[in-house]
Amino acid sequence: MASLSARSCATACSSGAPTEPMAVHQRVDHSQAGPCRHFSGRGRCSQLRRLSGLAALNVLPARGARRAAGVQAHSSSQTANQATSQTAPSSNGAPPPSEPPAASKPVLDAGRGWESRPLASSPQQLFRQQPIASTGSSNHTDRLRLFSGSANQALAQEVACYLGIELGGIKIKRFADGEIYVQILESIRGCDVFLIQPTCPPVNDSFMELMVMIDACKRASARSITAVIPYYGYARADRKSHGRESIAAKLTANMITEAGASRVLAMDLHSGQCVGYFDIPVDHVYGDSVILEYLASKRIATGDLVVVSPDVGGVARARAFAKKLNDAPLAIVDKRRSAHNVSEVMNLIGDVRGKVAVLVDDMIDTAGTITNAAKVLEVEGAREVYACATHAVFSPPAAERLSSGVFQEVIVANTIPVPESSQFPCLTVLSVANLLGETIWRVYNASSVQSIL
Repeated sequence: MASLSARSCATACSSGAPTEPMAVHQRVDHSQAGPCRHFSGRGRCSQLRRLSGLAALNVLPARGARRAAGVQAHSSSQTANQATSQTAPSSNGAPPPSEPPAASKPVLDAGRGWESRPLASSPQQLFRQQPIASTGSSNHTDRLRLFSGSANQALAQEVACYLGIELGGIKIKRFADGEIYVQILESIRGCDVFLIQPTCPPVNDSFMELMVMIDACKRASARSITAVIPYYGYARADRKSHGRESIAAKLTANMITEAGASRVLAMDLHSGQCVGYFDIPVDHVYGDSVILEYLASKRIATGDLVVVSPDVGGVARARAFAKKLNDAPLAIVDKRRSAHNVSEVMNLIGDVRGKVAVLVDDMIDTAGTITNAAKVLEVEGAREVYACATHAVFSPPAAERLSSGVFQEVIVANTIPVPESSQFPCLTVLSVANLLGETIWRVYNASSVQSIL
């Protein structure tokens, strides 16, 4: 499967070279042999080490070419209208009143944008439309700036390529004692800045790096700063289950706000109440649309499919997932947790005998919960067991548990980079770059985000 080079794409989009308005960029093959399969939205490859995430991105017109064509068309229409007004006097000898020409609109207003397009009627149609950067929206990207931290640069490159822009220049280094240094290498005064940085392991380093990045952008006079957090690391500490416990999800939310962030864009938070912990606007998007599209490509019969929640706390998530799969039946695994990262399965609620069971969770950490649930499903007669999760934390010994043979396939998103040491044959990584890129574009243009969910 060929992937689109993010560097070459972003360079071409910002160069303004004299090309056609709908120039098609060449696709460059960057695939390398590896132990796991990857899927980017339309096709899949069984020998791809890193996910391109751009299979749904077929054409990306050069911004410079589009602007050049627009300016030329706009100036031609103005010249024609001036010539008409000079050669057509009125009956009383006075010059005719000037009327606004029909073609004097801004050229970028031509065409229908995402807001006027019909919404996708199914998960399979979600990202098969033309990318937003090529639809001719009236809001261009002159003041849109996209920066990436060091936690997941591959995902940030894919998002930048979807938007048709280049990642901003930023310098991040660590001193000998572990302190983090951040410098923005270009002017962002009056710009809308988006910082992509998941707080993935090492969690504290990634989180502190995000704080310093926000502070650097605030002191550089950015108009707005949006923290794009594909994985919010402290979301599980969202309540007090015992006395004298901290609520770290609220604490980290306060820190992000005080650092200077204007808005937060997060994906698949552990619980919905984390949105309320922020005192700034939060756009909460879900990665299940990407997983649903992949599952639909497997052509599993509706009567053979059952969605399973690995614990009682994930019932709402699993029910919403099952509803999008033609209202598939739901089963629940009753789990008792004796300590952190230690779980024991007790009972199964629902019928899975002879069916394809799909375990749905927001993250896989040590894989104890989801592996124990899969073993119970096998005992109860499930024909195949799939594990689906957005965030692949994969703390040891997750790789060993997931590759033990109880799963037909483990499906995760690339919100967290998966190191080679944590990859195994039945692992499939899906890209959420298009979903994040579309959400960033809508936030930048003050458009509806809910309409794409």
